Amino acid sequence: MPTQPKKKRTSTTSKKKSTSKRRTVRSKTRRRKKKSNNKKNIITVLSVFMMIGFVILGYQLGQKNNNTHTLNEHIESEYTTKHLLDDLVKMQKQKPKEIQSPAPKKVKKTISPKVKEPKPVKQVKKESKKNQPKVRLVTLGDRPRLVIIIDDVSKKSQLNAIKNTGVKLTPAIFPPSELSMTSHHLARSSRHFMIHLPMESTSKQFNSQYKTLLTHYNKAQIEQRAKELRKLFPNTKYINNHTGSVFTSDERVMTTLYHVLRKEGFIFVDSRTTSSTRVKKIAKSYGDTYVSRDIFIDNEHSVDYIHNQLRKAVGIAKKKGYAIAIGHPHKITMKAIKSAKGIFKDVEIVYIDEIYKEI
Repeated sequence: MPTQPKKKRTSTTSKKKSTSKRRTVRSKTRRRKKKSNNKKNIITVLSVFMMIGFVILGYQLGQKNNNTHTLNEHIESEYTTKHLLDDLVKMQKQKPKEIQSPAPKKVKKTISPKVKEPKPVKQVKKESKKNQPKVRLVTLGDRPRLVIIIDDVSKKSQLNAIKNTGVKLTPAIFPPSELSMTSHHLARSSRHFMIHLPMESTSKQFNSQYKTLLTHYNKAQIEQRAKELRKLFPNTKYINNHTGSVFTSDERVMTTLYHVLRKEGFIFVDSRTTSSTRVKKIAKSYGDTYVSRDIFIDNEHSVDYIHNQLRKAVGIAKKKGYAIAIGHPHKITMKAIKSAKGIFKDVEIVYIDEIYKEI
């Protein structure tokens, strides 16, 4: 009889141990699951933060690339200046409604899509036989001649500063724009001047300037602009491009512009803001002398730099008999030109129409 209770106790103890082991196993399993879940949560959180980090890094790199691209665009345009950029930024913020450029789509709708425009090359061959003006180099004298064009003129104060140098400088005046809607009136007090025409470049900021000629414009739009320029400047003959690296590199649209300007009695002077300009080829196809800029004089704003550029311009004039230099109406440029009489002693400073004429 005493052995039976012992067996019962052993069985009860065994059951308790078994139950305890099961609980321990379950507890360990739960702990493992919790640890596993915690690891997964940590990994998930880290992954999210890493993705956010990559997105921020990509955005910053994109901003740097945009800044670099913008810098390259300004370098490409060569002679663009901080003063003009600042003026354009200020004027764009307060752009008057009356000078908003018409939407290209509306102009396209007024032109019948069924009418096919003749190719520009065919027009050149067909109409060059008519009594169109031809650009020729004027017979040069004994001394080399130097033309100095001052671009970006839109204010009377700039024109006065040019006259006060006492040097024969040819101002290139902006058509009416955000800078001055009455800039064309400056031509009334100037016998020798040019039109400084905004044309498409790689800079979106410059392309936003009022009535900048763009490469997607059709012939009707370009003709309308040329006729408008003739009304604004009834007596001028010469036009050069403001920026325009993209436009002058596009042979199709540049041929159209050259043709309509020629038809209105204008002579196009290539500012050569890009090495890929097609103006020379187009001018030759008309039998015209190619009129172009030889050197910029004030890419850097210091008297010493400008004087050095003027010496180079004189050297070019001595070599080929004449040269065309382009500067801008900065105070430092006017000061440098006014004090450069010694540099000019071997050349004759003349206006643009004293070198190239329409015959």
